[in-house]
Amino acid sequence: MSEIIPDDTLDVRGECCPYPLILTKKRVEQMKSGEILLITADDPVAPQNIDSWAKKSGNKMLAVKQDGKIFKVYVQRI
Repeated sequence: MSEIIPDDTLDVRGECCPYPLILTKKRVEQMKSGEILLITADDPVAPQNIDSWAKKSGNKMLAVKQDGKIFKVYVQRI
């Protein structure tokens, strides 16, 4: 898999769901179609919630990378 280059980043470490999802939704809504957002989270539920939201909203979760307790979630605005 080639490296994903994000257009914007969002750090929600220390936030518990639903806040990582709420903040992700707000940021993605401000982005242009095709742009990629990198979300850094430490809530283990966040990747799952963001994936569910992305499918429902028509956006695309490109990848989730885990490093210890930190998750890097890549979402593309469609």
